[in-house]
Amino acid sequence: MSQLIVTTREGETQTLKAEAGLSIMEIIRDAGVDELLALCGGVCSCATCHVHVDPEFAGALPSMSDDENDLLDSSSHRDATSRLSCQVRMTDKLSGLRVRIAAED
Repeated sequence: MSQLIVTTREGETQTLKAEAGLSIMEIIRDAGVDELLALCGGVCSCATCHVHVDPEFAGALPSMSDDENDLLDSSSHRDATSRLSCQVRMTDKLSGLRVRIAAED
Protein backbone atom coordinates (compact mmCIF):
# COMPACT_ATOMS: atom_id res chain seq x y z
CA MET A 1 0.00 0.00 0.00
CA SER A 2 1.18 3.51 -0.79
CA GLN A 3 2.08 6.14 1.77
CA LEU A 4 1.06 9.78 2.16
CA ILE A 5 3.16 12.01 4.42
CA VAL A 6 1.15 14.82 6.01
CA THR A 7 2.44 17.77 8.01
CA THR A 8 -0.09 19.56 10.21
CA ARG A 9 -0.24 23.28 10.84
CA GLU A 10 1.67 22.73 14.09
CA GLY A 11 4.47 20.98 12.21
CA GLU A 12 3.67 17.41 13.28
CA THR A 13 4.39 14.91 10.51
CA GLN A 14 2.46 11.67 10.09
CA THR A 15 2.90 8.89 7.57
CA LEU A 16 -0.47 7.51 6.51
CA LYS A 17 -1.41 4.38 4.60
CA ALA A 18 -2.86 5.57 1.33
CA GLU A 19 -5.15 3.36 -0.71
CA ALA A 20 -5.06 4.00 -4.45
CA GLY A 21 -8.25 5.59 -5.74
CA LEU A 22 -9.04 7.56 -2.61
CA SER A 23 -8.62 11.31 -2.63
CA ILE A 24 -5.86 12.84 -0.53
CA MET A 25 -8.65 14.50 1.49
CA GLU A 26 -10.32 11.15 2.24
CA ILE A 27 -7.02 9.61 3.36
CA ILE A 28 -6.25 12.52 5.70
CA ARG A 29 -9.83 12.71 7.05
CA ASP A 30 -10.08 8.95 7.60
CA ALA A 31 -6.78 9.03 9.53
CA GLY A 32 -8.40 11.45 12.00
CA VAL A 33 -6.38 14.56 11.14
CA ASP A 34 -8.88 17.15 12.36
CA GLU A 35 -7.20 20.23 10.88
CA LEU A 36 -8.45 19.38 7.41
CA LEU A 37 -12.10 20.42 7.63
CA ALA A 38 -13.30 19.35 4.16
CA LEU A 39 -16.68 20.91 4.83
CA CYS A 40 -18.15 20.13 1.40
CA GLY A 41 -17.20 16.45 1.68
CA GLY A 42 -15.04 16.46 -1.41
CA VAL A 43 -17.25 17.91 -4.12
CA CYS A 44 -15.01 20.90 -4.91
CA SER A 45 -17.33 23.59 -3.53
CA CYS A 46 -15.19 24.98 -0.70
CA ALA A 47 -11.48 25.35 -0.06
CA THR A 48 -11.29 23.86 3.43
CA CYS A 49 -9.17 20.93 2.26
CA HIS A 50 -6.39 23.19 0.95
CA VAL A 51 -2.91 21.66 1.13
CA HIS A 52 0.55 22.57 -0.11
CA VAL A 53 2.13 19.78 -2.15
CA ASP A 54 5.85 19.01 -2.14
CA PRO A 55 7.13 20.54 -5.40
CA GLU A 56 8.95 17.28 -6.14
CA PHE A 57 5.56 15.73 -6.95
CA ALA A 58 4.07 18.64 -8.91
CA GLY A 59 4.63 17.01 -12.30
CA ALA A 60 2.99 13.77 -11.18
CA LEU A 61 -0.32 15.38 -10.17
CA PRO A 62 -3.33 15.70 -12.45
CA SER A 63 -4.01 19.11 -13.94
CA MET A 64 -6.05 21.54 -11.87
CA SER A 65 -9.64 22.15 -12.99
CA ASP A 66 -11.02 25.66 -13.43
CA ASP A 67 -13.29 25.12 -10.40
CA GLU A 68 -10.36 24.12 -8.19
CA ASN A 69 -8.35 27.09 -9.42
CA ASP A 70 -11.23 29.49 -8.68
CA LEU A 71 -11.70 28.12 -5.17
CA LEU A 72 -7.99 28.36 -4.39
CA ASP A 73 -8.10 32.00 -5.52
CA SER A 74 -10.34 32.65 -2.49
CA SER A 75 -7.51 31.66 -0.12
CA SER A 76 -5.05 34.22 1.15
CA HIS A 77 -2.62 31.31 1.71
CA ARG A 78 -2.48 30.13 -1.90
CA ASP A 79 0.92 29.63 -3.47
CA ALA A 80 2.42 27.72 -6.40
CA THR A 81 2.15 24.43 -4.48
CA SER A 82 -1.52 24.79 -3.49
CA ARG A 83 -4.08 22.11 -4.31
CA LEU A 84 -7.45 21.06 -2.96
CA SER A 85 -6.84 17.63 -1.49
CA CYS A 86 -10.30 16.44 -2.57
CA GLN A 87 -9.24 16.86 -6.20
CA VAL A 88 -6.12 14.68 -6.12
CA ARG A 89 -6.61 10.91 -6.18
CA MET A 90 -3.93 8.69 -4.74
CA THR A 91 -2.08 6.40 -7.13
CA ASP A 92 0.84 4.03 -6.64
CA LYS A 93 2.91 6.56 -8.59
CA LEU A 94 2.25 9.12 -5.83
CA SER A 95 3.49 6.91 -2.98
CA GLY A 96 5.58 9.03 -0.65
CA LEU A 97 3.73 12.23 -1.57
CA ARG A 98 4.27 14.96 1.01
CA VAL A 99 1.59 17.54 1.76
CA ARG A 100 1.29 20.29 4.37
CA ILE A 101 -2.14 21.40 5.54
CA ALA A 102 -2.58 25.04 4.59
CA ALA A 103 -3.25 27.74 7.16
CA GLU A 104 -6.92 28.34 7.82
CA ASP A 105 -8.56 31.30 6.09
